[in-house]
Amino acid sequence: MAEKVTILTTGIIFDVKRYSIHDGPGIRTTVFLKGCPLQCWWCHNPEGQSPLPQLVYRPDRCLRCGACAEVCPQGAVSMDGDLVITELERCSVCGSCIEVCYAEAREMAGREVTVAELMGEIERDIAFYDQSGGGVTFSGGEPLLQPDFLLAALQSCRDRGIHTAVDTSGQSSWESLEAVREYVDLFLYDLKLADPGQHELYTGSSNETALDNLQAMSQAGESIIIRVPVIPGINDHPENIQALGALAAALPAVQRVDLLPYHPTAEDKYARLGMPYRLPGLRRPPQERLEEIARSLTELGLQVRIGG
Repeated sequence: MAEKVTILTTGIIFDVKRYSIHDGPGIRTTVFLKGCPLQCWWCHNPEGQSPLPQLVYRPDRCLRCGACAEVCPQGAVSMDGDLVITELERCSVCGSCIEVCYAEAREMAGREVTVAELMGEIERDIAFYDQSGGGVTFSGGEPLLQPDFLLAALQSCRDRGIHTAVDTSGQSSWESLEAVREYVDLFLYDLKLADPGQHELYTGSSNETALDNLQAMSQAGESIIIRVPVIPGINDHPENIQALGALAAALPAVQRVDLLPYHPTAEDKYARLGMPYRLPGLRRPPQERLEEIARSLTELGLQVRIGG
């Protein structure tokens, strides 16, 4: 049994989504932790990639009043006529500009919380978990990059009888997985590309660690749902789908494969964070293509669901 970790342990999260119905069974609270070892081209939570808090700027809300430029201690914000310029390389993310932004055009992606504070938010929804068979899902980013915080939160959920799920890429040490798995009721395990080279091209890392961890998790008897993001032109070709399907079908612990269709709604997030978006113009895969992929996986003996 893992050593008990204090509820005063702190972590950095960037969102808590209540009443979620796509991140495990029942009605759930999804907690998003910051930090990820991957940089997937299609990432829909770019604010989860960095382990540190980040400044978010929404130009559509901005009044161009210049208050942010006046208070910035680093001189990272300036005005060029009606244009607000933020030099992110000089920004210390102190939050001074956010405090004076009356239009809420500036905000922080990421906040430090203790496990006790997080549990205070989670416990408000226990009645919904009990009625629906739901619980808490820890997502990201990659939640296993904050192993002590994740472990303490999982232990606190277990103490309160709350069902837990961890949404992971598997890109972590086995020691981190080993430490938390006895407190996890369900793993939502992301698989993207079977070929290591293609995986490295589109995510920045090989998939060898993730596949080794998945094999070990299955052998340990963990409950696993495989999640495959369907990205047109990148991983939806038959060779990749068949390879991922064969891999999943060989693992007895896999309950189901969820196909998660790409959607372009995160593109604006990249602009707000000052990050480049690598798939401009890409659209959601047609429903017919998703159904075709689902049929091909079903033929391998897998239970498949579209849409998470």
